[in-house]
Amino acid sequence: MKLTREIKTAILVIASILLFIWGYSFLKGKDLFSSYKTLYVEYETVEGLAASAPITLNGLAIGKVTSITINENTGKLLVELQIKSDFPISKTSIASIYEPGFIGGKQIAIIPNFADKSIAVNGDRLKGSVKSGLTQNVGDKLVPIQEKLEKIMVNADSLLTGLNNVLDKKAQQDLRISLAELSKTMEQFHKASLSMNTILDDNKGQIKGAVSNFNKISSNFSKISDSLNKADLGKTVKDLNQTLAKVNGIMSGLESGKGTMGKMLNDDALYTNLAKTSKELELLLQDVRLYPTRYVNVSLFGKKNKPYKAAVNDTILSDKK
Repeated sequence: MKLTREIKTAILVIASILLFIWGYSFLKGKDLFSSYKTLYVEYETVEGLAASAPITLNGLAIGKVTSITINENTGKLLVELQIKSDFPISKTSIASIYEPGFIGGKQIAIIPNFADKSIAVNGDRLKGSVKSGLTQNVGDKLVPIQEKLEKIMVNADSLLTGLNNVLDKKAQQDLRISLAELSKTMEQFHKASLSMNTILDDNKGQIKGAVSNFNKISSNFSKISDSLNKADLGKTVKDLNQTLAKVNGIMSGLESGKGTMGKMLNDDALYTNLAKTSKELELLLQDVRLYPTRYVNVSLFGKKNKPYKAAVNDTILSDKK
């Protein structure tokens, strides 16, 4: 069968019309080969939501916003959603406006309620909510920072104004001189540190020797400490305390007159008797020395003993008379 020119022209025109309809629908975000259902959501504000904004379910795009109209009676915004019928959405699901990032604008995320088995049909209304976006959150956090920065700038301006009022030309000159002197001081300190490093390098051997001696002294001290620890100083001190306690008891007994020694130390009569006895013994010995014949009588020729006469310079015998 041979096609005429008119039939070919008609087929080409029909194909062009179908291709135009498909392209127009594609540009509007509608697939001619997929079935859609229309749902509605009412918001107080759409927060920058625009028509053709994508609609997502757990991050997957399932439709687009087709139109946004305002209710003249309530002032609320009615958003028309075009969602693919392949995704069952319950009537209690929530359509939340959110901002996925700084670039890309607002979108609508469907928060499904899988516990509800009643599926939303074409023309039903869902509950709406608005989630704060990143830009709003950042703005909310930047507002107090901005206020603090403004206060800091005001205080800094006041401080600089005060400094300008205080620092006249003479004060500025003095400040420059002080900074110059500080620079010189730092330079001298740097030189002193270099000199100190040189001294340390020159005496490195002596410093090492001193450190070694200190280590030996600490080691010896540690050995002495160990020896003292092993010597059981606690027992020695305890024995010494016991000995001192006994000595204190003896001294207390002597002071109180207990025992022979205590009586000898505290009895005045004993001292007096001893003094008298010593005096009489001294007189006896003196008398024996001066007149031995009085006590030892040896006479070869029968002579009589001479009568006793005290010596003139004998003070002891004179005192006795």
